[in-house]
Amino acid sequence: MKRLLSIELQKIWKNKASKVLTISYFVLLSFIALIASIEFNIGSFKLHIAEQGIFNFPYIWHFNTYIAAVLKFFLAIVIVSMMANEYSYGTLKQNLIDGMSKQEFILSKFLTVVLFALGSTVFVFIMSLILGFSFSSYTEMGIIFSDLEYILAYFVKLVGFFSFCLFLGILVKRSAFAIGFLFVWNIIEGIIKGVLTFKIFPDSKIASNITQFMPLESMSNLIVEPFTRLSIIKNIETTIGGAGNVKDYGVHFTSILIVLAWTVIFMLMSYKLLEKRDL
Repeated sequence: MKRLLSIELQKIWKNKASKVLTISYFVLLSFIALIASIEFNIGSFKLHIAEQGIFNFPYIWHFNTYIAAVLKFFLAIVIVSMMANEYSYGTLKQNLIDGMSKQEFILSKFLTVVLFALGSTVFVFIMSLILGFSFSSYTEMGIIFSDLEYILAYFVKLVGFFSFCLFLGILVKRSAFAIGFLFVWNIIEGIIKGVLTFKIFPDSKIASNITQFMPLESMSNLIVEPFTRLSIIKNIETTIGGAGNVKDYGVHFTSILIVLAWTVIFMLMSYKLLEKRDL
């Protein structure tokens, strides 16, 4: 496995675009810390973002993983390009000629996907600890390490999403078309969700029970938006009379299982597609 992973990392690092995108991704992740410096001064109204509790333990685990997940498209481009370059530069055929089996080839790609997801997860974990200890009002050990399920959900979400990107890279062969297909698929899921929610099953949970099994929607459900958990937002909702709307912010085991199932499906389809394709 170490040999396979080493081969893939060399391919990525020797590709200038992939190297720049990977470095840019982790630099952008670190910019989450800059949110702490944002201040709004409008006349007598002053608002310091960090003082609103976004970096309080354990809320920070939810907030940081949600924001970091938005940036996953940078690495998605790397994953898709990683596969597309295999066809463009003929390295796939060369690897197979050199004795690598198709199963080993797919395994090497999956190991790279897991490594990217793990690296991002560790980065977000460390950054969250630093920001939390710097700004959190709560530093008791029991509070600090509660809600760590968001870190697990973040890792599973990235692995699932990158596996989908890898499958698209194998299916389409061209990175631009694969990324385009990804956005089109996102729109398709949005349309299906809208039709089920507002037309077929209005005022019912049936729509959400169905759409939770769609690939991108299942990944989105792992970490829901954290903003309405903030006290300032809750106070506004109370003022305008919207406090009766109770939202579930938790990470559910069923959601994790659905994404893991899609991950397995994407990898199996990637292997089957590569196995049957004439290279």
